[in-house]
Amino acid sequence: MKTLVLEHPRIASKKRFNDIANTPLWSCLMGGYAAAALECNGFHTTFLDHALPGALFDQTKKKILTLNPDLLCINTVYFWEHTPVFFEFLSDLKSSGFKGHINLFGFFPSLVYRQLLKANDQIDSIAVGEFEHTLPELAASLENGTSLETIEGLALKSCLIDNISRMRSPEKHPDIFAFPQRKRLDGTVTILGSRGCYNHCSFCPVPSFYNQGSLWQGRSPQNIAEEIKELVMQGVTQFYFCDPNFIGPGTKGKKRIIELMDLIKPMKIKFGMETRPQDLDDEILEKLVGAGFESLLMGVESGSTTVLKQIDKSSGPVQSSKAIELCRKHGIEPEIGFLMFVPDSGLYDLRENMNFLMKNKLLDHLARTANLLSHTQIVLAGTSGYHRFEKENRLNTSGIFGFEAEVTFSDPAVEWVTKRLTYACHTILKSMSNSHSPIYWKNEDNHISRAANEYLVQLGYNLIDQAEKDANNSHKKKDTHWKEEILTDIKSILKIK
Repeated sequence: MKTLVLEHPRIASKKRFNDIANTPLWSCLMGGYAAAALECNGFHTTFLDHALPGALFDQTKKKILTLNPDLLCINTVYFWEHTPVFFEFLSDLKSSGFKGHINLFGFFPSLVYRQLLKANDQIDSIAVGEFEHTLPELAASLENGTSLETIEGLALKSCLIDNISRMRSPEKHPDIFAFPQRKRLDGTVTILGSRGCYNHCSFCPVPSFYNQGSLWQGRSPQNIAEEIKELVMQGVTQFYFCDPNFIGPGTKGKKRIIELMDLIKPMKIKFGMETRPQDLDDEILEKLVGAGFESLLMGVESGSTTVLKQIDKSSGPVQSSKAIELCRKHGIEPEIGFLMFVPDSGLYDLRENMNFLMKNKLLDHLARTANLLSHTQIVLAGTSGYHRFEKENRLNTSGIFGFEAEVTFSDPAVEWVTKRLTYACHTILKSMSNSHSPIYWKNEDNHISRAANEYLVQLGYNLIDQAEKDANNSHKKKDTHWKEEILTDIKSILKIK
């Protein structure tokens, strides 16, 4: 029985070049966890990681045909407008003579498994939800020739005749999972300290993947420290915890992380993490920094209390401001997750956002400013927000199988501001990726970058002012060349023709 786990190639999106919300961060470890689970259960497994810059689907097809596995398990990642290429790859693989069982797993196939099975004859099965138990059971059944119908978490074509959920119940004790296989140990190595999330934000697919609701299962400090120790012995010194909530809920979460910090402090590593404002205090930050903590992404999302309630976010602007101040007190400059524009926000909410970012000194350098002022809520299938907007008949699906959707703004004036400010920010960000640009990101700290930064901040306030003053939206009729005007302004700042 030959098994192959694949991380398929990705194609960068031109439209979504600045968005990383196509899949939760820990997707990057799913292929490694799948390969480890199969290997641990006695199946000789090849792990093929082609999620690399420059990797091509044609090369991947040739490699698979050469290896000719009996079971091909693919961590299937949604990669925006180019996702149809993946399904063309499956068709090409089959037409080229591949006879093995094709299984998909991961966030994307789990959240739209019925649509995928209905539309693609090339797919034999989908592991829905956590897959570390499902895939070995699938391999064993294929090897023994027994029925696949009774495997929990496995969706087959037969699931199209009923509405029974095929979601696998999450494992209550994640310490039992084998450490993920890794093909590369250079640079910063990602690590996962927990499964799920104890919150249920309306824009996030994590709760839907874990049993359709908020759920958090933490690995023990000893188990995490053991994995880190093994990697340190292989020369790794930089880590990033890709958990949505690294610290975990309440007093128990705090105690667990303090214990982990005591275990890893002697290892002399450096690490980053993601967490919520309400999880931080002086004691835990002192422990974190003492153990090598140096970078943070904190989920703030909005400076408007109204918007935070709309997206089911449990923290508020005051709490977020205190957490930012606390981080800086301990020498950590936090980056924040932020949604400048959401479909139900009003102009007042946009002003609240601008004021929050200014008050907390988060619009002080160009890369961060252009990112924060351009982020719009992305609505993906399986999230509670998607379901709500669908019921309200406000979705305009744009992705394959309806996985991605645009949402009609409740306030046209907010949409007017959104289009213009995001266009300006994206124009700046594209210029920052050009090594010949005066604002190239590697040397952006210069007077031109500072001028561009000031332009974006002032543009944000000016657009909100203009929209507020013109309640009848008559300015729209006079504003048919807004892209050209913004582009002219930016070229003038950058001193280019």
